Formats: sequence, structure tokens, C-alpha cells
Amino acid sequence: MKPVHLSHDLHHACWRKSTRSTSNSHCVEVAVTPQAVGVRDTKDRDSGTLAFDRHAWSAFTAALKDGDLTLA
Repeated sequence: MKPVHLSHDLHHACWRKSTRSTSNSHCVEVAVTPQAVGVRDTKDRDSGTLAFDRHAWSAFTAALKDGDLTLA
């Protein structure tokens, strides 16, 4: 898998809070661009961003939906 480099576009992307975020400390935001998908902590946006290429993100979310991964 190739690393995804954060681009200027991701820094200025439209971030949205995940519909799966809860009212407690489990809150994430997602930004989708043509090149990458970014994920960051809603309550600590400056602590860092995970970036995935679109193919890796699709594989990850498919595995979650299929029950191949569990969330703690």
C-alpha cells in the first residue's frame, strides 16, 4: 500500500462528523477528497490526521460492515 501524503486539499477539505460518533468521547470527523480520505478526532483536531487512499478506505469500511473487524 502506498502512503498517502496530506495535501493542501485535505487541510482545506470539508470535514463532517461521522454519523457513528457518540455523545461521549468517541467522535471522529471524515473528509473525502478525490485523492484521499482523512480521519481526525473531533475533540482534538490539531493532534493529527489519519489519511487513507480511496481504495484502502473502501476496503476498511467494507470489512467493518461485513463484521470482519470489531471496534473496541
